Amino acid sequence: MPGVSRRGFLAGTAGVAGVASTGMLLSSCDADPSSDPSNSEPNTEPLTEASVAFDGAHQAGIQTPTQASLNLAGFNLKDGVDAAGVVRLMRLWTEDARELTAGRNPLSSLEPEMVKWPANLTITCGFGERVFDIAAPDSKPVWLHDIPAMPREELRPEWGQTDLVLQICSDDPVMSAWALRHMTRAGMDYVETAWLQQGFVNAFGSIPKGQTPRNLFGQVDGTVNPRSEEDYAEQVFADDGSSSLVVRRIAMDLDDWERLDRTSREVAVGRKLSDGAPLTGEDEFDTPDMEALDEYGLPVIDKNSHMARAMPPADHPEQKFLRRPYNYSLPPAPGELSDAGLVFLAYQKDPDVQFTPVLQRLLEVDRLNEWTTHIGSAVYWIPPGTREPGGEGSGDAYWGETVLSGARG
Repeated sequence: MPGVSRRGFLAGTAGVAGVASTGMLLSSCDADPSSDPSNSEPNTEPLTEASVAFDGAHQAGIQTPTQASLNLAGFNLKDGVDAAGVVRLMRLWTEDARELTAGRNPLSSLEPEMVKWPANLTITCGFGERVFDIAAPDSKPVWLHDIPAMPREELRPEWGQTDLVLQICSDDPVMSAWALRHMTRAGMDYVETAWLQQGFVNAFGSIPKGQTPRNLFGQVDGTVNPRSEEDYAEQVFADDGSSSLVVRRIAMDLDDWERLDRTSREVAVGRKLSDGAPLTGEDEFDTPDMEALDEYGLPVIDKNSHMARAMPPADHPEQKFLRRPYNYSLPPAPGELSDAGLVFLAYQKDPDVQFTPVLQRLLEVDRLNEWTTHIGSAVYWIPPGTREPGGEGSGDAYWGETVLSGARG
């Protein structure tokens, strides 16, 4: 059966929905999927020697290159935990996270063999709104609240807001799982687990170093991320070293997506599947030409494609943020072929200014909406980084010390 032509895809009055409902099968590829990405280089670093520094101006796990395995754990404070209890937990968690990420056995742990090779392990902590309500009400950021209700989303309470979050990432899934086990056990007197969102990207060394990972739609995902220190200072980190994290759990209808031919998928995304280049370019990082027309007089890049809708408008260049998405894949329900999607992690200074307007624009009109549904949402303040114990200079001794000690008003 022939695939959907690009002209036919764009001409349908029902948009993408019309294409999806035709039930057409996947056609042959008309692009070369073997072309090398322009931002790749051999990945030769031995993973047994790979670690990420824990202390610094910012928490690790944000600007860190995306590791292969994610354990994102949401926790709620137990009844009776007060401000002093929050401080004790942060002291405990910070100390143990520092040891784990360095490949050292935390105090009270009897399993030194499990932590010998951290494999780029990072542990990043975030505070939900309730932590501030309990321990630092005068310091709560104005943007720390639920993302406003959006069209098309179908949020489920089991993937909702929590008091605390730990983002645990490693290039070794065993290390990631063990770090989660230890941190959960260490905090058991103060918190209980509300949810666990697990995800993955390409395994260490399986793609060239520096290549942008792909999601389960086959898209290169993360092309427009900040690259330079200046970009991170502008988009991600506040002056005090803190940041914000928005977590969106996005279900992806792979079964229906795979009915589209390759050309139709690229039109919906606005980029080539082979290397992530815009449909008007040859390289992943080429600037898209939104005015270009094809031989039929139609825009080469559909104005409702995902890329076009996600781009910051000319009068709002501040609508940029760091994307750190992970794939998930779970056992499907009876009669289904898949239960898959994204644990979408967005880091920015202020989600009200940078993230929410983009989300609103996408959920109003985006050709990918036919195959994606937002089912979870949470927002966290990410404390600044920490200083080494006994080290000189400024910096918090534990996560959130400046806020929790009342030094920040």
